[in-house]
Amino acid sequence: MGEEGKDLLSEHGKGEKEVSQIYENVPRMPLMALNHVSRLCKSVKASVEFYVKVLGFVVIERPPSLDFNGAWLFNYGIGVHLVQKQGDEQFPDADPNRLDPMDNHISFQCEDMNAMERRLKDMKIKYMKRTINEEEGAPIDQLFFKDPDGFMIEICNCENLELVPAGALGRIKLPGDRHNPPLQMRILLD
Repeated sequence: MGEEGKDLLSEHGKGEKEVSQIYENVPRMPLMALNHVSRLCKSVKASVEFYVKVLGFVVIERPPSLDFNGAWLFNYGIGVHLVQKQGDEQFPDADPNRLDPMDNHISFQCEDMNAMERRLKDMKIKYMKRTINEEEGAPIDQLFFKDPDGFMIEICNCENLELVPAGALGRIKLPGDRHNPPLQMRILLD
């Protein structure tokens, strides 16, 4: 592995003090949380079905001013915006047999890894399972699989891993309910 691939803290024995220098003259950001990820799709319908049935997302209304085919989904405090492919846009490697945890991916924290693994098996979705950090006494289970367009998804119990800021404890903002949009309840009558 090259020098640029090493962990910032372990690189040449750098400690917390050296890492904290990265934050000098960097103002606090007014950011609250990750709002959504956007995914380009070959078929919005197939992707909606996947994100609803496999991951439990809920379809929400999109602003009427959006004049392109797509769908918005929401759950777990995050949105997934699906956009219909227009023309020759490139997709990631859609080969379901190639599951590389180092590929770009989005990750969802899970409270019951066994239930999620059963769901993937029941739906016949090819996945890769691994456990990391066992030696440190806080094992993290991970499941990797792809959506219909080849985008990698990880499911993990990452809460087992301690969040240890490197020289920036005062900069960490943990999400609260404040960043979630208000929920409107409507009763639809047939």
